[in-house]
Amino acid sequence: MSGKLNSLTDVLKKTLFFFESLTVAELTPYVHKQMLVDYSQEQVEENICLCLEQHKCFESSDGYIWVLNLEGKRENDQLYNLLLKKQQPLSSSELIKNGLKKKKNKLLAEQAELINDGRFIQLSNGQWGLTEWEVETEQYSLKHLIIKALKIHPTGLSLAQLTDVVGNWRQTAGQKEIYGVLRKFPYFDEIGNGVWCYNAEARVIYERIIKRYLKSIKRQRDRWHRERLKWSQKCAGLQKQIEEISATHREVAAALALRQNEVSQFEQMTTQMAEKDLLLALRKKEIYRYKEHMQKLDAKANSILYQCRLWVARYKEKEKEIQKLQQLLNVNQSSQESLFSKLQQYKERERENRAKLIEMKESHANRVAELQTEIVELKQKLERLKENTSQEQKIWRTEINTLSADLKHSMSESEKLGNALRLAQQELEKIKNEYEYLENHLTHPLVRMMARLVSLFRKNARQVAS
Repeated sequence: MSGKLNSLTDVLKKTLFFFESLTVAELTPYVHKQMLVDYSQEQVEENICLCLEQHKCFESSDGYIWVLNLEGKRENDQLYNLLLKKQQPLSSSELIKNGLKKKKNKLLAEQAELINDGRFIQLSNGQWGLTEWEVETEQYSLKHLIIKALKIHPTGLSLAQLTDVVGNWRQTAGQKEIYGVLRKFPYFDEIGNGVWCYNAEARVIYERIIKRYLKSIKRQRDRWHRERLKWSQKCAGLQKQIEEISATHREVAAALALRQNEVSQFEQMTTQMAEKDLLLALRKKEIYRYKEHMQKLDAKANSILYQCRLWVARYKEKEKEIQKLQQLLNVNQSSQESLFSKLQQYKERERENRAKLIEMKESHANRVAELQTEIVELKQKLERLKENTSQEQKIWRTEINTLSADLKHSMSESEKLGNALRLAQQELEKIKNEYEYLENHLTHPLVRMMARLVSLFRKNARQVAS
């Protein structure tokens, strides 16, 4: 029968059919070769246990040794007989063609039940075959082949007979190899005269002991690995410490060499320092001199700075005075302008008064001249009148009286004019005094300049107006 098996169940069926009974530990290597290659041994054992427990075709009385149930179900006898006749795997379609007259759904249900039947196996291409067809014995170990041969012959076999039986399954097996396996495991008993038999109970006990022993060895191995890790860590720590110590030794040696160099350098430095101390002493003296000189310069600088501050303060005071004088100058300019305007008014009044006075003098002189001429004429007339009649004298006296009255009136007017002239002279003296006062106050060159400028501006304004 060519083709690979479809599932783990089929591999277990094929293996248990050949060996009749095996433990999970014995099934694991064969399953691991054909399936579940990427799984660990523990995972393979778990999957085998689950598969054995789930399918009814596998049985175990003690839960340790498993056996394949080859009785099967009566419903599957027709399919079993058909495969026996054909002696080759058949697919579900071929089963229908060869006279299995059932509905397709029922056929699929029966195919699902074939998995739980120990007589049938399914290939990877979906075809069904019988478990008893063409068992590949080359993949099984020599130990299990010997166990199968001794199970077939429970009364025992000699070494030659056992070699012949095992040779039917594996032609390369020799007597030395078989004898080595028989001597290796204690559940192969030598009855006598070279006859060997198989003790299943001893095998169970041996495998349990071996399992416990392997577990203890595993625990010891794990413990040894842990201790090895600890010791390796300790060794690594010690190695690091040794490296650190060697590094410190090298550093100490380097430090000693540096210390010797530094000692020699220190001796050189002491000699150099002695020389430098002398130089420093001289430098200190120079520095002290420089310090004294600097202190003197600082004192001078402080005095100069103090004088500068005084000058600045004085300058600020002068600026304040200048500002005050500027304000006073502005006030004086405004007052000067008002005084100039008043002075011009007074000058105009003086001119008017002078003109009036000249007119009055001229009129008075004319009047006096007229009066003198009249007096002369009157004297002449009096002389004439004296010579004339006395009547005319009376007339002349009356006329003289009138003339005297007129003269008195003119004298009173002349007195009034004299009084007015005196008042004008007094006002003129006051104006002169004020003018002198203003001239005394306006003696400052800036005020004169301003006055000249004002006078020039006024002349220009008059010229423009004229």
